[in-house]
Amino acid sequence: MADVENYIKNLKEKITNRDPDQSEFQEAVFTVLDSLKPVLKKHPEYIKANILGLMVEPERVIQFRIPWQDDTGNFQVNRGFRVQFNSAIGPYKGGLRFHPSVNLSIIKFLGFEQILKNSLTGLPIGGGKGGSDFDPKGKSDSEIMRFCQSFMTELQKHIGPDLDVPAGDIGVGGREIGYLYGQYKRLNGSQNGILTGKGLQYGGSLARTEATGFGLIYYLDALIKDQNDTLKDKIVKISGAGNVAIYALQKAQENGAKVVTVSDSNGYVYDPNGIDLATVKQIKEVERGRIKEYAEKIKSAQYFEGSVWDQDIEYDIALPCATQNEIDEKEAQMIVKDGVKYVAEGANMPSDTGAIKVYKDNKVIYGPAKAANAGGVAVSALEMSQNSERLSWSFEDVDKQLQSIMKDIYEKTAAADKEYDLGKDFQAGANIAGFEKVAQAMLAQGLV
Repeated sequence: MADVENYIKNLKEKITNRDPDQSEFQEAVFTVLDSLKPVLKKHPEYIKANILGLMVEPERVIQFRIPWQDDTGNFQVNRGFRVQFNSAIGPYKGGLRFHPSVNLSIIKFLGFEQILKNSLTGLPIGGGKGGSDFDPKGKSDSEIMRFCQSFMTELQKHIGPDLDVPAGDIGVGGREIGYLYGQYKRLNGSQNGILTGKGLQYGGSLARTEATGFGLIYYLDALIKDQNDTLKDKIVKISGAGNVAIYALQKAQENGAKVVTVSDSNGYVYDPNGIDLATVKQIKEVERGRIKEYAEKIKSAQYFEGSVWDQDIEYDIALPCATQNEIDEKEAQMIVKDGVKYVAEGANMPSDTGAIKVYKDNKVIYGPAKAANAGGVAVSALEMSQNSERLSWSFEDVDKQLQSIMKDIYEKTAAADKEYDLGKDFQAGANIAGFEKVAQAMLAQGLV
């Protein structure tokens, strides 16, 4: 075990010295490294081949400028990224994020997580991520179109249906994907498989919009059933009000749970009668409004500024679906105090390391993002398959495959937890199950 400890310690030091300012990337990688110690002890060949040393270094990092013109005629410049992290099991696959917080550390953390997440789906896709520090909020459709066209003019040099297939993420929805795809097509001709999350009129997949939120509940349902429990009559808090939150809300309600919160970057609404799905969809998907408007329309609801996780009410399940590190140690302690039994993550790394420790110390069953929110990328991969076959599958067919994939992801994490005697540590189980497939592929392919 000493060799394992030294290997991990030296690797952490190398990462810290090489990228000292990339705190998000370090947080994501170090958590995974610590959880893989039992695997390295059992498989010393991974240390000999320095598989983890290869895996934590991206195969390629692309950074570029994005010049565009706003509606007043002023010239603007943003920064763009694409990190092509690991292609051992398939072409790079991962979303594009447009948000002011985007930097290389965040894109690298997301890309690294994507390697393991994509592996867990069982589909032949590698890990990648990209985006820009551009903020779509408050921009006109024309400004967003010009930005997307400039972004894709550079990105198109580095992607392809069998090389790297981006999708959407925070700030990149159907509108942005349409503009991005149009520019790619203009420069390269029609290749439907170059982006996923496309509109149904030009190669998109039914159930893609719902996939991450539905998949979160399918994963949670499998986890809860394995604890001899049920979603029915559970009280649920959800953060966020985008696609993931909305469709997690819908599927949770269909399974008999009562969701009492949704939020956005300004605050949250609490509705003790249960959130009205149609009203949230109208505000966020049609009007592109703020979540505080819910309380203006629904008399039983109250709006509060701040974090939904600071609110003190009794509930059973926490589903963070907003953004990374939205729950810290203090808020996790509040979650425990409120009697929560399960936390399942719809966003990428929404709980920081201190929060995760609180969950585990207090026996809260924790479903990590790389397992629980893999439904989006799973259906993206199914969209790639449909594009390759020039077919369009029914909503029911895609949804059935999604249910099967999410159940299988839970079963893989539970099996790894049992094999390595982790004590219902499904975070470590997910890391191990995702890692072993990638490691075996990397070992087979040699020093590349």
